[in-house]
Amino acid sequence: MKKKVTEVVAALIWDGDRFLICQRPAHKARGLLWEFVGGKVEPGEAKGQALVRECQEELAVTISVGEVFMEVNHDYPDLNVHLTLFNAAIMEGIPQMLEHNDIRWITVEEIPQYEFCPADEVILRRLQHGD
Repeated sequence: MKKKVTEVVAALIWDGDRFLICQRPAHKARGLLWEFVGGKVEPGEAKGQALVRECQEELAVTISVGEVFMEVNHDYPDLNVHLTLFNAAIMEGIPQMLEHNDIRWITVEEIPQYEFCPADEVILRRLQHGD
């Protein structure tokens, strides 16, 4: 049986030369792996709207959504995701850990120090190599 594709959005939020990463809670699938903030798109919701809502729910910040940085399809054992990563900027608020185990601002050079969700690997390579 073919798994249906789950539409997921995420934000690449920069602050100078650092970008925001979030650590998944231990009890969730792919627990304690690092990822970009975001989540599932609800039925009838535009991707940009979903991202604004997720950032509000997870970080208590208001973001402005920019251009798409990259799109990725990834097949996990339990689901198939189509991830759209948007460039985004925080308009108001300071990121709070409402749902994550930890949040950090890291530079591209620090990427190898963190274990990310498999779907993010291709994005991280693009950030590191700037292609």
